[in-house]
Amino acid sequence: MKNLSHYLDRIEPADRSVAERVQRRLDNQTKPQGSLGRLEELCRLMATAQGTDRPSCTKKVIFTLAGDHGVVEEGVSAYPQSVTSQMVMNFIAGGAGVNVLARHAGCDMVVVDMGVAAPVDHPGCVNRKVAHGTRNFTGGPAMTREEAERSIVTGIELALEYDFDVLGTGDMGIGNTTPSSAIAAVMTGMDVEVLTGRGTGIDDKAFRNKISAIRRGIEKNKPDPHDPVDVLRTVGGFEIGGIAGLIIGAAIKRRLAVVDGFISTAGAMIAAGLNRNVSDYFILSHLSAEHGHGSFAQYLKKRPFLDLGMRLGEGTGAVLAIELIDAALSLYDGMATFDEAGVDRKLD
Repeated sequence: MKNLSHYLDRIEPADRSVAERVQRRLDNQTKPQGSLGRLEELCRLMATAQGTDRPSCTKKVIFTLAGDHGVVEEGVSAYPQSVTSQMVMNFIAGGAGVNVLARHAGCDMVVVDMGVAAPVDHPGCVNRKVAHGTRNFTGGPAMTREEAERSIVTGIELALEYDFDVLGTGDMGIGNTTPSSAIAAVMTGMDVEVLTGRGTGIDDKAFRNKISAIRRGIEKNKPDPHDPVDVLRTVGGFEIGGIAGLIIGAAIKRRLAVVDGFISTAGAMIAAGLNRNVSDYFILSHLSAEHGHGSFAQYLKKRPFLDLGMRLGEGTGAVLAIELIDAALSLYDGMATFDEAGVDRKLD
């Protein structure tokens, strides 16, 4: 396993001139200029990431990364920690929401154990376990710096290992909206209560516990907002680090990463903080219904492509956005130009 800096040094800024060529083709197709709205934006983003004005969306993969969190000891979740490993088995069996949508969209799916507390011994799960869950960050760092870096590098190397045209991120981990809110609070400097929601549907008592746990964790560990690895180390999670790594790996490969919702966007904050060029290679699939996600998006200066009131995670929003990309590129490749169709252009 190579060190993190080795990989960060390999990220190049995207070639923006490709987007200009794509837009010229779009403007010459049989439609009013700009009439396909953000579908045209998706064409440009895919082309810019891949460095060609003929981008492909044939090979599609969703990575669903799983990890457990010591902070659940603080009563921050409506579900027991055992659900993480149980849901991993559900992913493997093909019974979860993301499995259904991935099959519908023609996406391959990779399930990864980044740090599930219980043993997961099944050939359908890729074992990249950093540890058996993080520690409770209200009493000290969630992980060591070595573990934080290893989780990111593991995600990078997963992305480099698989062949794809577009990558979607997904997560599973009981309690993981808590570290995601903590990461966002540190990196944005915003108040914890503004960024924290009710996750899986916690009651008022658990919600108060959640806000208190995040504030105590930040106060105890004093994460450095200018050092994303330190933020991950102190208040993060192994699957969040892995998601950051997937996004970085996609950037190294010059491929677009489609970021899912609340937890995945926390990973994107880590990734973008480590190398500014990473931002050229990911989009936010949808605006999560989880309170605070809009502030995550504003911080990253990204506008999500969908707003469906979803908050399931797993990669479900990413799959739907990949279907939009597929549709956008079908239009881009298949729509005739004015000259090809013999259609008169707009009057001067």
